[in-house]
Amino acid sequence: QVQLVESGGGSVQAGGSLRLSCTVSPYTGNINYMGWFRQAPGKEREGVAGIGTDGGRRRSADNVRGRFTISKDNAKNTLYLQMNSLKPEDTAMYYCAARYGWYPTLVATEYNYWGQGTQVTVSS
Repeated sequence: QVQLVESGGGSVQAGGSLRLSCTVSPYTGNINYMGWFRQAPGKEREGVAGIGTDGGRRRSADNVRGRFTISKDNAKNTLYLQMNSLKPEDTAMYYCAARYGWYPTLVATEYNYWGQGTQVTVSS
């Protein structure tokens, strides 16, 4: 059973930065793609960014492109999301997710494993 644990959330003012981390244990070669999602109160979960376990096949949502960067460190079994120029509308619970499938996708139902989430709050 793959376990995902997020960290790095917090409160920040608009224009600030945060880096989220997601540790994956135990590491499994069956995971081929990972992503970050977020869900604000009263809204559906939306895909933010995705990356293949080989570091390729990156995808990002239009509303974060140029501000958020996804990356991974295989040696540490850790996925990251660097978030810059944060806006109040970025406020949400952020989730790390992993899937067996190879092709890149930011559709939540395509993912097999989920973390518990870490809260990000951006104040104006």
